[in-house]
Amino acid sequence: MGRDSNLFKTILVPVDFSPCSEEAFRVACQMARLCGAAILVVHVIDTSALAAFNRLGLLAVPSDAAAQRRRLRHYARLKARQLLESKEAETVKVTRMIVEGTPFIEITKVVRTGNIDLVVMGSYGGRSGSVDKIFFGSTAEKVVRTAGCPVLTVPLPASAVQKKVAR
Repeated sequence: MGRDSNLFKTILVPVDFSPCSEEAFRVACQMARLCGAAILVVHVIDTSALAAFNRLGLLAVPSDAAAQRRRLRHYARLKARQLLESKEAETVKVTRMIVEGTPFIEITKVVRTGNIDLVVMGSYGGRSGSVDKIFFGSTAEKVVRTAGCPVLTVPLPASAVQKKVAR
């Protein structure tokens, strides 16, 4: 298959650093090589989760919220750098963006303001069994409905699912 630079120019890959989002990143890198596209990796620090922790008293003092955000931002930069320096990202132009807010809203904002041609994301993330998903739908599902561009959802590869079941 030859490179078709007209198909996709910029691919957005939202990551939460779960195995499923890492698989989506791998697939996006392959697609970017085929299309000659650039990749924008975005991680959203879920501020609603921090607010819930604060309301439940799980932070030592309310001022811990700012420190926790700094720690989460630092962690996200480190994990994103690992993706950018990974073998999968070789020969692909990859940039990163870290934002705060509600994941699907922030992802959709990036799509609409960043000339994104395709979103490649994991079909479920790190909190796949949460009550939020049961009542409100997954982030991937919400992005599919609101992005305004094609969205490719990537499941875990069968080998990873088999390893998870074997545990």
